[in-house]
Amino acid sequence: MSTDPSSAEPAPLRFDAAEEPVDRPGKKLGMWLFLFTELLFFGGVFLLYSVFRFRYPGDFHRSAQGENLLLGSVNTAVLLTSSLLMALAVAAVRGGRARRSLRLQAGTMALGVVFLVIKGLEWGAKISEGISPGGPAISRLNEGEVMFFGLYYTMTGIHALHLAIGIAVEGFMFHGTRRGLITGENYARLENTGLYWHFVDIVWIYLYPLFYLVT
Repeated sequence: MSTDPSSAEPAPLRFDAAEEPVDRPGKKLGMWLFLFTELLFFGGVFLLYSVFRFRYPGDFHRSAQGENLLLGSVNTAVLLTSSLLMALAVAAVRGGRARRSLRLQAGTMALGVVFLVIKGLEWGAKISEGISPGGPAISRLNEGEVMFFGLYYTMTGIHALHLAIGIAVEGFMFHGTRRGLITGENYARLENTGLYWHFVDIVWIYLYPLFYLVT
């Protein structure tokens, strides 16, 4: 009995991320578009800060004097170092050095956690002093000082949330690298995660002088 090849059912399509031959430029373009929307969001918040900073310059200056400049500076150094490690992790994957990339990725996540811990200590110190939304010390502050701390909690809180998301996403990238799904031929996801991480770090570079170096 003869078989007609034209009547045979087509083989089902299969997709395996590990077998993806090339990184698609569209992936990076999609990440840049996402970061652009994030830039618009943070731009609006920074604009709001500028309006109230112009309205209450003296109150903002006095409030910033109570910020812990040492911890803020340490956190800045921590994030800058984490960005360096992330860039090196991507370069290591592209060069086929998966184990080195895993160590660098682990270091990036660890520094992100260190930043959140330090920021939590700062928040805890303020809350213990009653300087928090609804806290007893807030009612004794001037309107501009209340606005300063309201913006402080809002803006640093949003930034901390973005960093926590970055740590979680990087955890998935670490798992993917360990399983061999992220390689020198397929590294777009890790590279995009790096772009997001760098963006979050840049946002902090602007937050740092606004709350710690106000003059």
